[in-house]
Amino acid sequence: MIIGLTGGIASGKSTIGEMLVDLGAKLVDADVIAREIVLPGEPALEAIASLFGQAVLLPDGKLNRPALGAIVFNDAKALSKLEAITHPAIRMRMQERIHSYVEQNPLQLVIGDVPLLYETKQEHLYEGIMVVYVPAKLQIERLMKRNGMTRENAELRVSLQLDIEEKRKRGDWVIDNSGSLEETKQQVLQFWESQVKEIV
Repeated sequence: MIIGLTGGIASGKSTIGEMLVDLGAKLVDADVIAREIVLPGEPALEAIASLFGQAVLLPDGKLNRPALGAIVFNDAKALSKLEAITHPAIRMRMQERIHSYVEQNPLQLVIGDVPLLYETKQEHLYEGIMVVYVPAKLQIERLMKRNGMTRENAELRVSLQLDIEEKRKRGDWVIDNSGSLEETKQQVLQFWESQVKEIV
Protein backbone atom coordinates (compact mmCIF):
# COMPACT_ATOMS: atom_id res chain seq x y z
CA MET A 1 0.00 0.00 0.00
CA ILE A 2 1.34 3.44 -0.96
CA ILE A 3 0.08 6.37 1.10
CA GLY A 4 0.85 10.07 1.17
CA LEU A 5 1.69 11.66 4.51
CA THR A 6 1.05 15.37 4.89
CA GLY A 7 0.00 18.04 7.35
CA GLY A 8 0.62 21.65 8.23
CA ILE A 9 3.99 23.11 9.13
CA ALA A 10 4.95 22.21 12.74
CA SER A 11 2.16 19.62 12.97
CA GLY A 12 4.59 16.82 13.89
CA LYS A 13 4.54 15.00 10.57
CA SER A 14 8.12 13.76 10.95
CA THR A 15 7.28 12.24 14.33
CA ILE A 16 4.37 10.28 12.83
CA GLY A 17 6.59 9.21 9.92
CA GLU A 18 9.17 7.87 12.40
CA MET A 19 6.47 5.96 14.31
CA LEU A 20 5.31 4.29 11.10
CA VAL A 21 8.90 3.42 10.11
CA ASP A 22 9.41 1.89 13.58
CA LEU A 23 6.40 -0.32 12.88
CA GLY A 24 7.93 -1.49 9.58
CA ALA A 25 6.92 1.03 6.90
CA LYS A 26 9.30 2.47 4.31
CA LEU A 27 9.36 6.25 4.07
CA VAL A 28 10.41 8.54 1.22
CA ASP A 29 10.75 12.13 2.47
CA ALA A 30 10.22 14.99 -0.01
CA ASP A 31 12.49 17.28 2.05
CA VAL A 32 15.36 14.77 1.83
CA ILE A 33 14.78 14.32 -1.91
CA ALA A 34 14.67 18.13 -2.33
CA ARG A 35 18.21 18.31 -0.95
CA GLU A 36 19.35 15.40 -3.15
CA ILE A 37 18.17 16.88 -6.43
CA VAL A 38 20.26 20.04 -5.98
CA LEU A 39 23.56 18.26 -5.32
CA PRO A 40 26.45 18.94 -7.74
CA GLY A 41 26.01 17.00 -10.98
CA GLU A 42 22.21 16.90 -10.71
CA PRO A 43 20.29 18.32 -13.72
CA ALA A 44 18.08 20.43 -11.42
CA LEU A 45 21.09 22.25 -9.97
CA GLU A 46 22.43 22.96 -13.47
CA ALA A 47 19.04 24.36 -14.48
CA ILE A 48 18.90 26.56 -11.35
CA ALA A 49 22.42 27.93 -11.99
CA SER A 50 21.66 28.67 -15.64
CA LEU A 51 18.44 30.47 -14.68
CA PHE A 52 19.66 32.47 -11.66
CA GLY A 53 23.38 32.75 -12.44
CA GLN A 54 26.59 31.48 -10.86
CA ALA A 55 25.97 33.61 -7.74
CA VAL A 56 23.64 30.85 -6.47
CA LEU A 57 26.58 28.40 -6.41
CA LEU A 58 29.29 28.14 -3.77
CA PRO A 59 32.95 27.89 -4.86
CA ASP A 60 32.77 24.07 -4.47
CA GLY A 61 29.82 23.88 -6.87
CA LYS A 62 27.16 23.28 -4.20
CA LEU A 63 23.96 25.31 -3.99
CA ASN A 64 24.28 28.56 -2.07
CA ARG A 65 20.91 28.37 -0.30
CA PRO A 66 21.01 31.82 1.36
CA ALA A 67 21.83 33.46 -1.99
CA LEU A 68 19.02 31.62 -3.78
CA GLY A 69 16.63 32.31 -0.89
CA ALA A 70 17.39 36.03 -1.08
CA ILE A 71 16.38 36.00 -4.76
CA VAL A 72 13.19 33.93 -4.61
CA PHE A 73 11.53 34.63 -1.29
CA ASN A 74 10.64 38.22 -2.11
CA ASP A 75 9.82 37.56 -5.75
CA ALA A 76 6.81 35.38 -6.55
CA LYS A 77 7.77 35.06 -10.24
CA ALA A 78 11.30 33.92 -9.40
CA LEU A 79 9.93 31.45 -6.85
CA SER A 80 7.52 29.93 -9.36
CA LYS A 81 10.37 29.59 -11.87
CA LEU A 82 12.44 27.78 -9.24
CA GLU A 83 9.50 25.51 -8.36
CA ALA A 84 9.00 24.70 -12.06
CA ILE A 85 12.49 23.15 -11.93
CA THR A 86 12.47 21.55 -8.49
CA HIS A 87 8.91 20.21 -8.09
CA PRO A 88 8.92 17.88 -11.13
CA ALA A 89 12.43 16.64 -10.24
CA ILE A 90 11.41 15.92 -6.63
CA ARG A 91 8.20 14.20 -7.71
CA MET A 92 9.98 11.99 -10.24
CA ARG A 93 12.73 10.94 -7.80
CA MET A 94 10.16 10.24 -5.08
CA GLN A 95 8.05 8.05 -7.33
CA GLU A 96 11.14 6.12 -8.49
CA ARG A 97 12.13 5.43 -4.88
CA ILE A 98 8.60 4.55 -3.77
CA HIS A 99 8.16 2.09 -6.62
CA SER A 100 11.54 0.49 -6.00
CA TYR A 101 10.40 -0.23 -2.40
CA VAL A 102 7.12 -1.67 -3.73
CA GLU A 103 9.05 -3.92 -6.12
CA GLN A 104 11.18 -5.22 -3.22
CA ASN A 105 8.05 -6.06 -1.20
CA PRO A 106 4.60 -5.39 -2.70
CA LEU A 107 2.88 -5.98 0.65
CA GLN A 108 4.71 -3.42 2.75
CA LEU A 109 3.44 0.06 3.57
CA VAL A 110 5.36 2.72 1.63
CA ILE A 111 4.88 6.35 2.64
CA GLY A 112 5.53 9.47 0.60
CA ASP A 113 6.07 12.32 3.09
CA VAL A 114 5.05 15.46 1.17
CA PRO A 115 4.47 18.68 3.16
CA LEU A 116 2.71 20.42 0.23
CA LEU A 117 0.90 17.35 -1.10
CA TYR A 118 -2.48 19.06 -1.58
CA GLU A 119 -0.97 22.38 -2.66
CA THR A 120 0.97 20.64 -5.45
CA LYS A 121 -1.99 18.41 -6.40
CA GLN A 122 -0.31 15.04 -5.82
CA GLU A 123 -3.24 13.16 -4.27
CA HIS A 124 -3.66 11.00 -7.38
CA LEU A 125 -0.18 9.49 -6.86
CA TYR A 126 -1.25 7.73 -3.63
CA GLU A 127 -3.80 5.11 -2.63
CA GLY A 128 -4.79 7.20 0.37
CA ILE A 129 -3.67 10.27 2.31
CA MET A 130 -2.83 10.50 6.01
CA VAL A 131 -3.12 14.02 7.42
CA VAL A 132 -1.33 14.98 10.63
CA TYR A 133 -3.53 17.56 12.29
CA VAL A 134 -3.04 20.22 14.92
CA PRO A 135 -5.17 23.40 15.10
CA ALA A 136 -3.62 26.48 13.44
CA LYS A 137 -3.20 28.22 16.81
CA LEU A 138 -1.04 25.35 18.05
CA GLN A 139 0.92 25.26 14.76
CA ILE A 140 1.85 28.92 15.27
CA GLU A 141 2.89 28.36 18.91
CA ARG A 142 5.03 25.33 18.00
CA LEU A 143 6.63 27.14 15.09
CA MET A 144 7.53 30.13 17.28
CA LYS A 145 9.08 27.80 19.85
CA ARG A 146 10.83 25.46 17.38
CA ASN A 147 12.26 28.07 14.99
CA GLY A 148 12.53 31.04 17.35
CA MET A 149 10.12 32.98 15.11
CA THR A 150 8.04 36.03 15.92
CA ARG A 151 4.28 35.44 16.00
CA GLU A 152 3.94 37.52 12.81
CA ASN A 153 6.45 35.39 10.90
CA ALA A 154 4.93 32.14 12.19
CA GLU A 155 1.45 33.27 11.16
CA LEU A 156 2.79 34.17 7.71
CA ARG A 157 4.41 30.74 7.25
CA VAL A 158 1.19 28.96 8.28
CA SER A 159 -0.92 31.16 5.98
CA LEU A 160 1.19 30.18 2.94
CA GLN A 161 -0.11 26.61 3.16
CA LEU A 162 -3.59 25.26 2.51
CA ASP A 163 -5.72 25.73 5.63
CA ILE A 164 -5.18 22.84 8.06
CA GLU A 165 -8.94 22.38 8.54
CA GLU A 166 -9.29 21.86 4.79
CA LYS A 167 -6.47 19.30 4.84
CA ARG A 168 -8.19 17.49 7.70
CA LYS A 169 -11.43 17.28 5.70
CA ARG A 170 -9.64 15.82 2.68
CA GLY A 171 -7.56 13.18 4.49
CA ASP A 172 -8.45 9.48 4.34
CA TRP A 173 -6.89 9.05 7.78
CA VAL A 174 -6.35 11.86 10.29
CA ILE A 175 -3.84 11.68 13.13
CA ASP A 176 -4.64 14.36 15.71
CA ASN A 177 -1.28 15.36 17.14
CA SER A 178 -2.52 18.10 19.46
CA GLY A 179 -2.50 15.88 22.57
CA SER A 180 0.25 13.88 24.24
CA LEU A 181 2.81 11.79 22.37
CA GLU A 182 1.20 8.68 23.84
CA GLU A 183 -2.22 9.65 22.46
CA THR A 184 -0.67 10.19 19.03
CA LYS A 185 1.10 6.83 19.20
CA GLN A 186 -2.20 5.09 19.97
CA GLN A 187 -3.80 6.57 16.84
CA VAL A 188 -0.84 5.47 14.70
CA LEU A 189 -1.04 1.95 16.16
CA GLN A 190 -4.78 1.85 15.52
CA PHE A 191 -4.16 2.80 11.88
CA TRP A 192 -1.47 0.12 11.58
CA GLU A 193 -3.65 -2.60 13.12
CA SER A 194 -6.66 -1.78 10.94
CA GLN A 195 -5.01 -0.93 7.62
CA VAL A 196 -1.59 -2.52 7.40
CA LYS A 197 -1.62 -5.74 9.41
CA GLU A 198 -4.47 -7.13 7.38
CA ILE A 199 -2.48 -6.88 4.13
CA VAL A 200 0.91 -8.03 5.39
